[in-house]
Amino acid sequence: MKKKMWIVLALLCVISVFLFTASCSKQTVKADLQDGKDAAKPASGSVVAAPAPAPAPAPVVQKAPEPVGPSAVEIAAKEKSLALKAMASEDVYFDYDSAVLSAAAQNVLKNKSIILGKYSGVSVTIEGHCDERGTNEYNLALGERRAESAKSFLVSLGVNASRFKTISYGEEKPVDAGKDESAWAKNRRAHFVAE
Repeated sequence: MKKKMWIVLALLCVISVFLFTASCSKQTVKADLQDGKDAAKPASGSVVAAPAPAPAPAPVVQKAPEPVGPSAVEIAAKEKSLALKAMASEDVYFDYDSAVLSAAAQNVLKNKSIILGKYSGVSVTIEGHCDERGTNEYNLALGERRAESAKSFLVSLGVNASRFKTISYGEEKPVDAGKDESAWAKNRRAHFVAE
């Protein structure tokens, strides 16, 4: 019996707290409405000014979403830059006193033609180089034959000849200044510069 009485007493307390808070909130609203009615009544004998217009709401400006990563144009430009650097970084090498393209040189040129096919707006200067053996005049002529040999092969693969310029540096710009066969082999080359 005592348990029931405690439960009823607890319920009465909870209900009274609920009613008290519910009735207080209603009275607050009524008081707010009452204050608004009093403010609307003009004082006797006084001039009532027109209510001030409400300020216009501030315009909502939405910012464009920030790009998450690089744009497609940026990605394409980076791909082109990397492809042209790869093309320029791989030279075509020749045997001693020769402008004949080896199988390895032809494979390198095939890869270059693929890159040039993809980027048709790129022009290329092909530089012919030689080792230090031979006269300057002979090496300049040999360097020119090497550059022309590389150009002719690329044209045979379908790259437009107007995209190429050739120049010979002979023995003037060695990659390796050594005085042995391994250094000379590095200097007998056609080098590519994209423009």
